Amino acid sequence: MRKLRMSELNRMTAEEYKESKKHPFSIALDDIRSILNVGSVFRSADAFRCEKIYLGGLSPEPVKEMRKTALGATDSVAWEAMPHGLSGLAALKADGYQIWAVEQTTNSIMLNDWQPNLAWKQIFVFGNEVSGVSDEVLSFCDGAIEIPQFGTKHSLNISVSAGIILWDYIRKTL
Repeated sequence: MRKLRMSELNRMTAEEYKESKKHPFSIALDDIRSILNVGSVFRSADAFRCEKIYLGGLSPEPVKEMRKTALGATDSVAWEAMPHGLSGLAALKADGYQIWAVEQTTNSIMLNDWQPNLAWKQIFVFGNEVSGVSDEVLSFCDGAIEIPQFGTKHSLNISVSAGIILWDYIRKTL
């Protein structure tokens, strides 16, 4: 067994990615503080052909420091800043989106039990590293998805959560 060379991976250019058909989901970041976490989410979004990332509230827009974790994905994935919070996402419901918070709530659906409704596009909302998805944003979400955990900690890094949720969604829709 040998490792594949970059030339053998048949990767798209950023321009080819922009023109490619995307999977019917977007990501919304609710006051994510870390530039590196946002960069990691961009990289996962690129890997799973996300339509768009919404950067809500304090979530930083792409900057030079993000390159460390984004590895160029800020050039391929579409994004929109929502500096006054994610309440603007509520309007996307009328455009055929279901909005899912990735959060532990009293009514969360465990990820292994969650099934996407393929008639709708999805938006996955990831919350602040300390306080999670805000109550304001939770109020217009269609539901909450929780990643099962079995250790002493009750949370995962936001970029890890994004990778798990996105892969599970793609796996269930292919």
